[in-house]
Amino acid sequence: MDNKSFYVTTPIYYVNDVPHIGHAYTGIICDVMSRFLKFYDQDVKFVTGTDEHGQKVEKAAEKMMISPQELADKTSESFRQLGQVMNFQNDDFIRTTEKRHKNAVTALWSLLYEKGEIYLGSYSGWYSVRDEAFYQEKDLVNGIAPTGSTVEWVEEPSYFFRLSKWQEKLLELYEGQPNFIFPSHRRNEVISFVKSGLTDLSISRTSFSWGIEVPNNSSHVIYVWIDALINYLTLLGFPDTQNHEYKKFWENGFSTHVIGKDILRFHAVYWPAILLAAELPLPKQIAVHGWWLNEGQKMSKSIGNTINPISLTAEFSADQIRYFLLKEVSFGKDGNFCKATMIKCINSDLANNIGNLIQRTVSFVHKEYEGVIPEVDHNLFVGSEELPNYEEILKQIRDHLFKYEFNSILSIILDIASKANSYIDQSAPWKLKKTNLQLTNVVIYKLLEYIRIIGVLLQPIIPSSANAILDQLQIPNKKRDVKHFTSKIQSGILLPIAKPIFPKFEN
Repeated sequence: MDNKSFYVTTPIYYVNDVPHIGHAYTGIICDVMSRFLKFYDQDVKFVTGTDEHGQKVEKAAEKMMISPQELADKTSESFRQLGQVMNFQNDDFIRTTEKRHKNAVTALWSLLYEKGEIYLGSYSGWYSVRDEAFYQEKDLVNGIAPTGSTVEWVEEPSYFFRLSKWQEKLLELYEGQPNFIFPSHRRNEVISFVKSGLTDLSISRTSFSWGIEVPNNSSHVIYVWIDALINYLTLLGFPDTQNHEYKKFWENGFSTHVIGKDILRFHAVYWPAILLAAELPLPKQIAVHGWWLNEGQKMSKSIGNTINPISLTAEFSADQIRYFLLKEVSFGKDGNFCKATMIKCINSDLANNIGNLIQRTVSFVHKEYEGVIPEVDHNLFVGSEELPNYEEILKQIRDHLFKYEFNSILSIILDIASKANSYIDQSAPWKLKKTNLQLTNVVIYKLLEYIRIIGVLLQPIIPSSANAILDQLQIPNKKRDVKHFTSKIQSGILLPIAKPIFPKFEN
């Protein structure tokens, strides 16, 4: 991938309820992707935010006897808090109640209307308030939506978007750009849906008022999903298409929408059709992850088994949560959140493997070298345990990154740690120093270099812990990026006393 500019987005989250583990997972993926790209010296804009309009929000606010705006303000703040506790480095946070967003939505609506892509008619059909989605009769299963939500028959005046007009163009898109929808089985799902026949999409409502008014017709509000999708353009300064960020990240960059599989149709069918109709550039990729189960059971508010990631940080650190969610599941597949599995994972990988390597190596440096990294004779490196191939590691991680293979990236890092632990056992420096001090120096130097590599590579994944590793080795902040990846650790540096970076989790 040759682009130097990357635009990484989460979906904007609906404010009718507080954040759950799925929201955290999406944000972690985007944050890790963004941090790795910055590590590789790319220009990145990572954004997230909240979707605050629609009938569902209006009804939720009524139940709570507060205004929709009050509900939006309160819940939006909880999503900001999610980003803070999970250590997201997002560059912007959009709320659909902001003036900049309303301006973008009305501008795009007006553009489509002027092009004849929107017309006024009347809608009669099935609508799910929970899903904020319209369903055809053929979509229903025993009278309910395929998502399990109830539907109601709606008859009201409505503006329509000429979605059916773009059926063949969409199929050409999917055929011509196989990676537009990733992974491939989601692409096949979308192609099947589009081939089954597209009907024009109802894009306004008159039965409630909490939304952005249709230009020149205040009796209609714009359908919440049209409103929501436009956020990706709002964040780049649309409707000013001469804006520097719009040109850099949307026209000329690589834009990736990371979403859950439940909102695939909106992003992979409706959104590109709208952009084609408006003659605007398309995103480069829709990356679709699976759902999370709780101890093997589908999460549901009615069952009461949803997982609040903010509350979860009372038991586990943000880094431990980030690590487990990326390690546990392959991107695109459903994951199972199990505390026992999580504890086993962080104890095995972080405490026993990486943490043990750091503790025993740095403690040895303090015991035998008064805490100072020893001088080494590099001629003695020949024939001993070789250091990892720096360039090959960077290439492998980059290849995995663009396929969202985060667990494969973690396997590379863990393999380095495992080899280093084997090396220290085989070399036995506590014995070797009695007969060959110079070779012992080489062993310790190499072990510290293994640890430096691990710390540098872990920065995007578990940033707080990775920084603690690099602080332990006294690596300057300016030497923690890809440009300095091959800059080996310096001899003669005094290291701090070893402190446990990955304490073992006791259940």
